[in-house]
Amino acid sequence: MDTLAQLLNGLAIAIQPMNLMFALIGVTLGTAVGVLPGIGPAMTVALLLPVTFKLDPGGSLIMFAGIYYGGMYGGSTTSILLNTPGESASIVTALEGNKMAKAGRGGPALATAAIGSFVAGTIATAMLTIFAPWLAEIAIAFGPEDYFALMVVAFITVSATFGSSRLRGLTSLAIGLTLGLVGIDKLTGQARLAFGVPDLLDGLEVTTVAVAMFAVGEAMAVAGGRKREGGSGTIEAIRGSLWMTKEDWKRSWGPWLRGTAFGFPIGALPAGGAEIPTFLSYATEKKISKHPEEFGQGAIEGVAGPEAANNASAAGTLVPLLTLGIPTSATAAIMLAGFQQYNLQPGPLLFVTSPDVVWGLIASLFIANVMLVVLNLPLVGLWVKLLSIPRPWLYGGILVFATVGVLAAKASLVELSLVLVLGLLAFAMRRFDYPIAPVIVGMILGPMAETQLRRALQITNGDATVLVTSPISATLLAIAVLALLAPILWAKLGWTMKADED
Repeated sequence: MDTLAQLLNGLAIAIQPMNLMFALIGVTLGTAVGVLPGIGPAMTVALLLPVTFKLDPGGSLIMFAGIYYGGMYGGSTTSILLNTPGESASIVTALEGNKMAKAGRGGPALATAAIGSFVAGTIATAMLTIFAPWLAEIAIAFGPEDYFALMVVAFITVSATFGSSRLRGLTSLAIGLTLGLVGIDKLTGQARLAFGVPDLLDGLEVTTVAVAMFAVGEAMAVAGGRKREGGSGTIEAIRGSLWMTKEDWKRSWGPWLRGTAFGFPIGALPAGGAEIPTFLSYATEKKISKHPEEFGQGAIEGVAGPEAANNASAAGTLVPLLTLGIPTSATAAIMLAGFQQYNLQPGPLLFVTSPDVVWGLIASLFIANVMLVVLNLPLVGLWVKLLSIPRPWLYGGILVFATVGVLAAKASLVELSLVLVLGLLAFAMRRFDYPIAPVIVGMILGPMAETQLRRALQITNGDATVLVTSPISATLLAIAVLALLAPILWAKLGWTMKADED
């Protein structure tokens, strides 16, 4: 009952005119960047961090969450009409959605994607409302050693999930941890990695690093000749009715619910993300469908299920972010930086110290879902026209906006130089297929993990065995080791079994 009262209080905050405007701006921007391949919600939030640091914290975070949800919606439009996923999680949607569009059923494909996203987003946000306070209450019992172990799990799982290999992911994490060391050591007062530059004594600004790694690095990668992924380049016209038939509704509601059941729990896991539940949803629908022959030819279930899983996972990623302060996706990592920009630390105490902010944010997600379903179907023609923007103009504008934003937040030559240097680093990482998200996760969580480890050792007079004698800490560290070694052992086991068969 207390949760319901808090949600109603959050709803009263979310429906304030200014917050409604922030939500509308967020979902509109999110849909636009979801449509544009290569942009994505993570880059958009990173670009907005420097220019929103003086705005109201609640409104800014509502806008960031709207961008996250909108990005998931928008990715389906180009997947269906252009066979070019705007987001990686929309890859599965393109398999059946584009076939439906070529068969003259692009309207029902867009409709089932939008309505499925609304249904899944609403159910998943309701589950977030129920489970987040419960998990926050459990997390309050965590000691410093438990928090350290939890962050180790986040380091390992995020590094293993992003990128083409665990080694590349761990290397990116090491870069992030190193960036997090820059500045004055809070315990000893000694300068670390400042190289005699006074501007670096306060450490690196997360907003500067985020803008450089996501926006500047991406723009350089595109300018450097990286090819656009997938797609035929031909936009399929929407022919016939935009609405779904009775048969379409009958075949869609089951996949919507099953997709939600896949998306929310997997999205809430430290190694979750949106890609895994969308593939699981597609495989499940193909297996249980009464029309298996339609898969590969334009089965509506193959659009409805993955799109529901995609959007449910977005709500799932907010559970560990809000309750534990652990980001499980690139956008969640940038949102964590947004919280810290306003001196807010996501975690169990956030529900106690800033209930208006967190409940206003959760309530706004329900409103954002309604806005998105209204925006996506009637304005589909407008979103597709965004694809005609010349890429040099688009990325040139991103570079200008990134530079101006960083200078507005902190007018410093050192800050501008950091944007250039880190942008070049991000460009090189993209060239050699190193993931960017672990860098941000390492930079944000690294200092926090260091603080918790030192606190745990101070309490026990330097006894490091507290990390394995605490039941919670020992369990979490075991999970981290398992996450690191299990894929290696599984691969070797598979190789041994194959050799035996030969």
